[in-house]
Amino acid sequence: MELKTMKISTATSSSNPLRGLKLAALALGSSLVLAGCAGNPPTEQYAVTQSAVNSAVSAGGTEFAAVEMKSAQDKLKQAEIAMHDKKYDEAKRLAEQAEWDARVAERKAQAAKAEQAVKDSQKGVQELRQESQRTVQ
Repeated sequence: MELKTMKISTATSSSNPLRGLKLAALALGSSLVLAGCAGNPPTEQYAVTQSAVNSAVSAGGTEFAAVEMKSAQDKLKQAEIAMHDKKYDEAKRLAEQAEWDARVAERKAQAAKAEQAVKDSQKGVQELRQESQRTVQ
């Protein structure tokens, strides 16, 4: 029984060097591919984020969603610094976060403006009612 076990383990170990070499080559190739991806600056994401921040500012984000705008602008600045330092993964993550903060700010500004428009309309309707009641009496 022992002899058989030794024979099997010897046979298995003779094929291991080839298998190990294949795994090592696969691991090396994968790491090179990943390193190549990590080495690209996220310029497209940065441009999308900058556009989102500009849209939020145009929509009134600085007035109606100051906290979100500040967060978006701060993260965009941090992303710019990370890109300069060639920390591309961090730059992309920060740019994505800044984009979403900017989008939230834009939506909040739009909602606040819509709410103000509704209030103005209601006030106008109320004034028209009061005026129509004065002319009837």
